[in-house]
Amino acid sequence: MYIIALLLHLIQRATYFYSIILMVYALLSWFPGGYQSGLGRFLAKICEPYISLFDRLPLRIGPLDFTILGAILILNLAVQGLAQIVIWITIHLVY
Repeated sequence: MYIIALLLHLIQRATYFYSIILMVYALLSWFPGGYQSGLGRFLAKICEPYISLFDRLPLRIGPLDFTILGAILILNLAVQGLAQIVIWITIHLVY
């Protein structure tokens, strides 16, 4: 049971750090040439595959693009949902 809790904790921490990476990637859009820098290219390789899943959704309002915000929200909701499912299964298997 401790292994399950540890794995769940590691998944939640990885999600937290990936959310921070997505936020930093979004902040690079405020700087001219931010995406062309070394850091920008590195973050693009990490972030673009996930963000591209949300490109079809209507998350743009005028000049504002909420795609990264939606991606972070869905990622965190999915991990919290997974955590609740694992906790529910663990409780029902143990008791």
